[in-house]
Amino acid sequence: MKRKSLVAAAVLVPVVAIGGTAWALRTQGSARETAQEFLAAWSRQDYPAMRALTVDPPGDFDQTYRRFRTDLKLSGAGFEVTGGDESRMGFHATLKGPVNWGYDGSLQLVEHDRAWRVKWTPAAVHPRLKAGMRLRTVQVKAEQAPVLAADGTRIDIASAPGSVQQLVEGLKERYGSRLTGTSSARVELVRGSERIATLATADAKAGTELRTTIDLSVHRAAADALETVKKPASLVALRPSTGEILAVANKPGGFNRALLGHYPPGSTFKVVTASALVAGGMTAGERVPCPAEENIGGFPFHNAGFEEFGTIALREAFAHSCNTTFGRLSVDKLGGRRLAEVAGSFGFGGPVDPGVPAVRAQFPDTKDDTDLASASIGQGRVLTSPLNMATVAAAIADGSWRPPRLVDAALLPEATRPRKLEPAVVRALRTLMPAVVSEGTAAGVPFPAGTAGKTGTAEYGTGEQPPTHAWFIGYRGDLAFSVIVEGGGTGAKAAAPIAARFLSALTHR
Repeated sequence: MKRKSLVAAAVLVPVVAIGGTAWALRTQGSARETAQEFLAAWSRQDYPAMRALTVDPPGDFDQTYRRFRTDLKLSGAGFEVTGGDESRMGFHATLKGPVNWGYDGSLQLVEHDRAWRVKWTPAAVHPRLKAGMRLRTVQVKAEQAPVLAADGTRIDIASAPGSVQQLVEGLKERYGSRLTGTSSARVELVRGSERIATLATADAKAGTELRTTIDLSVHRAAADALETVKKPASLVALRPSTGEILAVANKPGGFNRALLGHYPPGSTFKVVTASALVAGGMTAGERVPCPAEENIGGFPFHNAGFEEFGTIALREAFAHSCNTTFGRLSVDKLGGRRLAEVAGSFGFGGPVDPGVPAVRAQFPDTKDDTDLASASIGQGRVLTSPLNMATVAAAIADGSWRPPRLVDAALLPEATRPRKLEPAVVRALRTLMPAVVSEGTAAGVPFPAGTAGKTGTAEYGTGEQPPTHAWFIGYRGDLAFSVIVEGGGTGAKAAAPIAARFLSALTHR
C-alpha cells in the first residue's frame, strides 16, 4: 500500500509477475479529451494552452495560429470534435469573416509521457496545408452604388455642383454601408505568391443607390442667383408640402453655411412672433402703435432708420418690420414661455436631421423684458440656420411645419412628425407675408407675382452700429426658400434681390 501512495498521480493496474504482484502505469485521460481541450483552446485563441497539449511543437507554433486568423480576416472561429479513434480524432471548423465557411480536419494523437498529446503537422490546421503553404482571404471591393438627384441624375461625380458635392460627402459618411454593399471574397491555399487552390468563396452584394430630393434645375437657379454676390451667402429651397430639400447653394464653397451656419435671424423671426400673437387672439387688421423708438425694460429699441409709422394695422407693422411694435407686443401679450412654445412649433429647440449634419435652431429662455423683446425680433441669443428659416416660411405656405429632409423619410427613423398650424395663424400670415413684398420693406424688389416673404437685418458683433447679416425668407406656390448674405447689410437691399433672381429664373424655365 505504501508503494501505491507514491504514484498517486497515475492510474495503477495490477499485473502478474514472478515472485508476486507488480504495478504498471496507465496513460491518463483519453485521446478524445485531449482533442477537445486542444480545439477549445483554439476556439478561444489560447495558443499557450494548445502548445502545452502538443508533442514537440515547432518554434513558430503560436505565430502559425495567429497568422491563420489574420490571413483569413476572421471575426470568429469555432472548432469541435466530430469523432475518431485513439490515433486520429476528426474535427469541424466553423469560420466567420469575409467568407463564412467551414471544413473538416483531423488531429493525430499519440501517447507521450503517460498522456495523450497532439502530434502536430501543418495538416492539424487544415488538411491540405503543408510546409511552406498558408491560407488567405482575398477581397474584391464591390462597386459603390450611385447617389442620385430626384430625377435619377448622378450627383456623386466630379462634374456635380460644388454645394451638391458637399451634401454627397455627408451622405456617403452616413449611408456608406448602404452604398458600398458587400465585397466578394475567396479563401485561397497558397505557396508564396502561387495560388494552389480556392477553398471557399462569397459573392458580392451590390450596394443600394441613394436617391436624394435635390432638384438640379432648382439648384442651378439658386447657384446662378448667388453668382454676383461678393460676400459669403447661401440659398436653401424646399418643397413645403413634403419638406423635401430641393436646393442648397453656398458661395463660396468649403463651408455649408446653409445647413451648419448659426446666425441671429433678425426680423425674419417676426413670422414666429406674429404667429404667436395671432394664436393669442390678435388679427391682421388690429391697430397697433409703431413709434420710432420704444423703451422696453430700460433699453431703447428703435426701427431701422428710426422710422415712425404712427398707429397702423398689425399687417402694416409686419410689412414695415416695426421693431418697436413687436418688441412691445411680445412683453405685453406673450411672455417668454409662450413665445418659446410657439418657436418650438416652428422647429426651434428641436432636432433637425435631413440626412446630413445640420444645426438646430435655438431659442433660449428669456431673462427679462429686454431679453424677450430682443428675442421677438430675432436678436439677443436666438440663433438659426438658413435651412431652419426655410422651414418657417414653408410652414406658412403649407399650413404645417414639416421637418426638412434630403433623403427618403424611411431612412430617417427618428424624424419629427409634421405639426399642423392653427388655421387662424395660417390665414393671418398669408396676409402679412405678401404685404412685405407688395407694400413693405421689399416693395422695391421685382418679385414674380404670388411671392410672399419677410426681410431680416440681423445685428451681430459689437459697437454703436454693429454689422448686420441680410436675410430674406419666403414662399411662392409649393416652393419655400431662405437667403442669407453674411455681413451683407439690410435684407431688402442684399438678400431680397437674390431671392427675386432665383424665383424669376424658375418662373421662366
